Amino acid sequence: MNQTICFIGAGNMAASLIGGLISNRYDHTAITACDISTEQLQQLQDRFEIDTSQDSLASARQADVVMLAVKPQVMRIVCEQLAEIPSRPGQMFISIAAGVPADAIDRWLGGGRTIVRCMPNTPALLQLGASGLWANSLVSAEQKQLAEEIMQAVGICIWVENETDLDAVTAISGSGPAYFFYFIELLEAAGVKLGLEQQTSARLARQTALGAATMALDEDVIKLRAQVTSKKGTTEQAILSMQNNQLGQLVTDATAAAQKRARELAHELTAEQD
Repeated sequence: MNQTICFIGAGNMAASLIGGLISNRYDHTAITACDISTEQLQQLQDRFEIDTSQDSLASARQADVVMLAVKPQVMRIVCEQLAEIPSRPGQMFISIAAGVPADAIDRWLGGGRTIVRCMPNTPALLQLGASGLWANSLVSAEQKQLAEEIMQAVGICIWVENETDLDAVTAISGSGPAYFFYFIELLEAAGVKLGLEQQTSARLARQTALGAATMALDEDVIKLRAQVTSKKGTTEQAILSMQNNQLGQLVTDATAAAQKRARELAHELTAEQD
């Protein structure tokens, strides 16, 4: 990759993407970050030796890729400021703001823009992210590859066929880290109730989560579970208890609720701003 990238927004996700790109030997001189916060810009400049600016319009005008890394609530304001940039086929906008549809972004940018929407998650901060990607009809095959290479700097990428599928991505991987944090929290508390010291239970639960997730990366989780679940053993009793208490249905209901809320947020964000 040798295209110039301009980040609009210099928060945690922008910093993780910049760090991932540079770790993958992307030329730091081809990256610019823009933000209203001089403090955040200075931190990025000191850490990554990239160019920074408070003039997002001038910086974005020259960029091949404009990363929209701002909060959803300010997306319209930012895009309308960038609408002064003439539309050109070679320029691509990538939005990592949750819940803001591509057609709204395109409209606020003045129309006719090449747009990729991305739903990353917080493990991207450790370059262990999982991102869902969707491209509008103006995105070329080469631009899709570029978008994928950018997001792969912080983890894996999965393309979805329909923009609405990003709501499901939000429910599974976008919100997903919180589900696992919550399960670890519950497992730690259960250990304490069983008589373990809190610190002991916490260390055991967290290391177990790390080990299980690492094993699951390249293996069938059903087979892995079967290997641990001996007939009439302790694990079997725990799994049976979870099944009898409808844990599977709880997970299904929880992710459906997250997907529903993602759709509601998309409607609210565009309805409030139009």
